Amino acid sequence: MTTRLLLALLLLPTIARATDANYKPGPEAEPQADVPKGALTKHRLETSQVFPDTFRDFWVYVPAGAKPGAALPVMVFFDGHWYIDPKAAVRVPIVLDNLIAKRDIPAIAAVFVNPGAHKDKQPPDGKWRADNRSFEYDTLHDLNARFVIDELLPAAEKASGATFSKDPDARAICGMSSGGIAAFTVAWERPDAFRKVVSHIGSFTGIAYRPGKDGQPLRPGGDLYPTLIRKTPVKPLRIFLQDGSNDLDNEHGHWFLANQQMLAALHYANAKADKEKSTGPRYDVHHVWGEGLHSPKHGGMIFPDTLRWIWRDYKTN
Repeated sequence: MTTRLLLALLLLPTIARATDANYKPGPEAEPQADVPKGALTKHRLETSQVFPDTFRDFWVYVPAGAKPGAALPVMVFFDGHWYIDPKAAVRVPIVLDNLIAKRDIPAIAAVFVNPGAHKDKQPPDGKWRADNRSFEYDTLHDLNARFVIDELLPAAEKASGATFSKDPDARAICGMSSGGIAAFTVAWERPDAFRKVVSHIGSFTGIAYRPGKDGQPLRPGGDLYPTLIRKTPVKPLRIFLQDGSNDLDNEHGHWFLANQQMLAALHYANAKADKEKSTGPRYDVHHVWGEGLHSPKHGGMIFPDTLRWIWRDYKTN
């Protein structure tokens, strides 16, 4: 046996594990003929006061049979175009139709929003470029929370004619990769408005650190969160974390280790509150680790169960 062949055989188990091939959407991510379909409409925000000179597309899902004027629970999804694609990994509108029809989750509305883009920075080929994504998603600030609460949700209500509940326990927020940290940041900054978080392959790493790059100042990034969680009084949040052991490892950090640090910090904060006999809230946290890459496939496969967990005690109508 040659050295090259022996090396190839030794590497086979590693190569086999470092794949998303086994993560596929299940039947609840497929359209069902007898299930009522919610309405999905596309809209555009041409401007923003929070993120000046940016525009973005957004979509609104209103569940079938929604009563006019009824205050609906709502779930916001960052990188919205990924989540609405009926051929991609997560297929949120289809999953919502199926789970709502089975009364596994409440009849929720959903808002899918793309990150912001500057019109003067779009490429000449006409393809959309979200040049403001990292600033909005990866940086620790309250701007994205303000954008979602003060601009996006009112625009979505106006565009769709739906009404969204103001109850923070009736509001969830979700994202993958940088969108995962963005979702957490919104709830972290504004638990009075959002208390449910789903993070797929969340980028709790140092992407936002840009010393001297493009003339931008140093900004805090998501790798600071485990420290903040440990040192800050517990907030009333329900958090679902998903990641895979073959996620990214690069100059910004190690994604899988970063997600494990998040989980450890949340458990530590709860234990600290217990030790101090605090009567305040505890983090309601759940995680699912897999062997996937930095892709939405694993999160998509388990998404129906994720929704059941995140909405598990909300009264269905």
